[in-house]
Amino acid sequence: MSDTMERSTISMKCIEITQPIGSFYIGCMDYRDLLRISYADVRRIADPQLETYLGIERELSPQRIKELERYVETVDATFPTSIILSISSEDSEYDDKTGTLAIRNDEGVAKIIDGQHRIKGLESFTGERFDLSVTVFVDMDIEDQAMVFATINIAQTKVSKSLVYDLYEFTKRPSPQKTAHNVAKLLNAEDGSPFEGRIKILGRATRKYQTLTQAAVVEALIDLISGTVSRAEEDRELLKRGKQPTRATDTELRTLVFRNMFLDRMDAEITRVVWNYFAAVRERWQEAWDAVDKKGNMLPRTNGFRGFMRFLPYAYHQVGGPSSIPPRKRFLAILSDVNLRDSDFTTTTYEPGTSGEARLLKDLLELSGLG
Repeated sequence: MSDTMERSTISMKCIEITQPIGSFYIGCMDYRDLLRISYADVRRIADPQLETYLGIERELSPQRIKELERYVETVDATFPTSIILSISSEDSEYDDKTGTLAIRNDEGVAKIIDGQHRIKGLESFTGERFDLSVTVFVDMDIEDQAMVFATINIAQTKVSKSLVYDLYEFTKRPSPQKTAHNVAKLLNAEDGSPFEGRIKILGRATRKYQTLTQAAVVEALIDLISGTVSRAEEDRELLKRGKQPTRATDTELRTLVFRNMFLDRMDAEITRVVWNYFAAVRERWQEAWDAVDKKGNMLPRTNGFRGFMRFLPYAYHQVGGPSSIPPRKRFLAILSDVNLRDSDFTTTTYEPGTSGEARLLKDLLELSGLG
């Protein structure tokens, strides 16, 4: 290490780890130092077999960065897993007596093997302190870099969204996510519910007729509480800080039918509204509702569910006032005017995806006269 480097280094207390791949160092670094010295190699070439070797990190996702920029400002933000870096021995030196790794304090010193989105998300951080766990490989060849990246990002199993929503059950404070999770579990578990046993809790099907994922049900409910996933996160953050999210205005209640009920802690009442509404759907189109194994039948599946959930606010305001619990028969009176046959609920008529559910909503509005 040169005298110049010694005068401009980042010193980091580390522990040395030895594994089959070799030795590496784990320590703690201030996010500002990491922003300054790190870079991501996102080069790509035509040969897909060699792409991994020249492009260790995935290309940046603007959407993911925006999500992380919002997340790092929350009261309990954390990145507990390590940012993984590759640094040349010319730019670093480990003192085994003091357990200190000295790294040249200069741009482009540390190549990011894993963690570029987390680092990018911290660029606009406004808090005073955000330390990061870092794992540093010294003089790591390109093949080993690719192997570590693949192990972390390709071999690992992706966590299901249903599992993430299920974990909200264990949170102490209220949130749109927790309410939606509670409603989904009640609808799935209670005797007589139109969704009894039909929701794949944790996203795993144990019975053939489980046609809905927990995530699909939760996200449709969040749409009627907060409007968007990002606003639901904002609501959750406010409640964690002991503040109250804004109540829905009369205009907002036209679409956010469950927002004020959520804020008033009326989870059971939200459950009953959804129960009564879909009990009416089941009674109106009993054959299609029960034909869960019929190929091409979309009514009991995600598209049918989401299409009817989007229609729920229109029906709800027709049969009840804010925070009311309209009985099944009042919903049924509206649906009885909808001139759709059981055989119409096919993936040919309402194709999978948002276009199919949008067409179902359009037909429900026109045929019910509520459009």
